[in-house]
Amino acid sequence: MAAPAPPLPARTVIENCAIATVDAAGTEHASGHIVVSGHLLESVGPGPAPAHLAGVTRRVDGSGHLATPGLVNTHHHFYQWLTRGLARDSNLFDWLVALYPTWARIDEAMVHAAARGSLAMMVRGGVTTAMDHHYVFPRGAGDLLGAEIRAAREIGVRFSPTRGSMDRGESAGGLPPDFAVETTEAALIATEEAIDTHHDPSFASMLRVGVAPCSPFSVSTELLRESAALARRKGVRLHTHGSETVEEERFCEELFGMGPTDYFESTGWLGDDVWMAHCVHMSDADIDAFARTGTGVAHCPSSNARLGAGTARVPAMLRAGVPVGLGVDGTASNESGELHTELRNALLVHRLAGGATALDVRQALRLGTYGGAQVLGRAAETGSLEAGKLADLVLWKLDGLGHSTIADPVAALVLGPPAPVTLSLVGGRPVVEHGRLVTADEEAIAREARAEARRLARLADGAG
Repeated sequence: MAAPAPPLPARTVIENCAIATVDAAGTEHASGHIVVSGHLLESVGPGPAPAHLAGVTRRVDGSGHLATPGLVNTHHHFYQWLTRGLARDSNLFDWLVALYPTWARIDEAMVHAAARGSLAMMVRGGVTTAMDHHYVFPRGAGDLLGAEIRAAREIGVRFSPTRGSMDRGESAGGLPPDFAVETTEAALIATEEAIDTHHDPSFASMLRVGVAPCSPFSVSTELLRESAALARRKGVRLHTHGSETVEEERFCEELFGMGPTDYFESTGWLGDDVWMAHCVHMSDADIDAFARTGTGVAHCPSSNARLGAGTARVPAMLRAGVPVGLGVDGTASNESGELHTELRNALLVHRLAGGATALDVRQALRLGTYGGAQVLGRAAETGSLEAGKLADLVLWKLDGLGHSTIADPVAALVLGPPAPVTLSLVGGRPVVEHGRLVTADEEAIAREARAEARRLARLADGAG
């Protein structure tokens, strides 16, 4: 006797919504449908869903809504959730000098609370794939990377943590204090252990680990080179900060005799498995090098503005073919902690710098979705609404007071006030319903984060 056929996966049907697929052709539907089967998108198209679908467990009327791919955050520092609002009028180097002594006192409980706060804020605002760049590892602080991974699992978000590192302290000509750095050997060993313990390269993976020495002014040349070799041996991606400020450019010229991009290329740090945060001060030659090698950029418009770092040349990067996504950056330099506001901020910043046609609303949406997926190496899985891709999607409510008179739904999402999220799915599973997390208690997260922020402040003041 033949074995019984396996049960069909449960289906969710969303209908009557506008859809911006963000596929290669920029396909949009004024009123369309989405069928989710298990953790995958089964169909996306105009009009109602196909009739007589079996196994439908939920139907959602999307009238008055826009469906988009879930947002993809390409750069963050979760631990900074506990130090928001400090060093408010400093440039990057002064800001870092002011905050490193506090950050060097973080521990596992603090990082877990900060990661939950950071992730909850982003996920509630439409993020379905998050990354974090954690590079501060005080001795005896516990399993900091593990604390972030645990938080992401609790919230239900797709996660790409990167194991960061710093080994160039003040005594070696770097910016961070010596007590905040690791040895080169210890950093490399810990990074390899993180990959071996946590990295899942499979399709639909909820956890991809990357290698991420912090920056040219906090990392030795040896650590950069050896980290690149380690990442390629392990088949994982590489991430760092690059060309963020004029001070960094001067630092590289004085220490290495070349600018940041040339320095990175000399250490094996350009390639289609690499993405860098900020990339504000890039020459034509730098942009050409990124385009030639497929090196990606995490654009962080609010953080760049908060620190007065400058305006990245994103329109020129896009014209050259550089992969570009959006990043929140740490919330000590972007106190809102939200990615959907970066769609609007990116558009406005680049129009200030380059005129009214520098960036349009659909380019801004692409940066926050497909562009981010490209940068994280996941464009075959997520970042657009296409059959066979992961069911990572957001249903934005656009028929309320803030948006109802903007006829173009993509313009309403990008240019209007932050849109409420009626439904957000990660791999077909709801993580947000009607503007609230369904996977965690927002008030409990806020209380825990506040308590840990106060404990960190006491330790930094010498009272704890």
